[in-house]
Amino acid sequence: MSLQGTTGIVTGGSRGLGRAIVEALLARGAKRVYATSRTLTEIDFDDDRVTPVQLDITDHEAVSAVAERCGDVDVVINNAGALFASSFITPRSVDAARIEMDTNYFGTLAMARAFAPVLATNGGGVMVNILSAASFYSLPSNASYSASKAAEWSLTNSLRIELHAQGTNVIGVHASFIDTEMTAAVAVEKISPADVAGQVLDAVESGVPEVLADARTRHIKETLPRHLTTLYPELQRQWDAGETPWHVP
Repeated sequence: MSLQGTTGIVTGGSRGLGRAIVEALLARGAKRVYATSRTLTEIDFDDDRVTPVQLDITDHEAVSAVAERCGDVDVVINNAGALFASSFITPRSVDAARIEMDTNYFGTLAMARAFAPVLATNGGGVMVNILSAASFYSLPSNASYSASKAAEWSLTNSLRIELHAQGTNVIGVHASFIDTEMTAAVAVEKISPADVAGQVLDAVESGVPEVLADARTRHIKETLPRHLTTLYPELQRQWDAGETPWHVP
């Protein structure tokens, strides 16, 4: 699918990876991009092809209203997400898990349900879900986020099957650490938002179903069947020693 002359919507499009995707869409010739944020003042692109849209994807009525307003969309990028770095057995774990699941899973589901008919009307188009390397494993220090991303990965794979008949390509994007505010506290090698955005749009144009954006993510998925013997023992050692594992070693 050529992006020249397309119309896209990018949730969480005011900063970080979302902003990089908006800029990449414009650079590849999109005629309009709806950039969403929970706060309109955060959206400050100097390009009249960008239309700011206020949207909290956990508000399903608002999602439906935006889908009605943005009826010309043929590229949907579900980028908005939440991360609270919470384990399961802590005082705030239930609240963190609920917000992450409401945003990462149910929010993406709401977007898919609202925009699938729009994409069908406009010829099929593309839906991209920004997932995570954490879709493939779980850390106790980040457990509820990993669970929400695993659920979103499962959602993505099912949507790909459900929407195939209407001509919609569904793409799942997995990355480990992207150099954004969300990962600012983690001192590891990171991939740039522009790099990931470029890979996302390459996938849109070539029609591939999945992006594994960096070497760490590719290794994690490749070794998924062996994680109980190759990955979790080291994470267990760190946790038992009082260390806080933030990433797969």
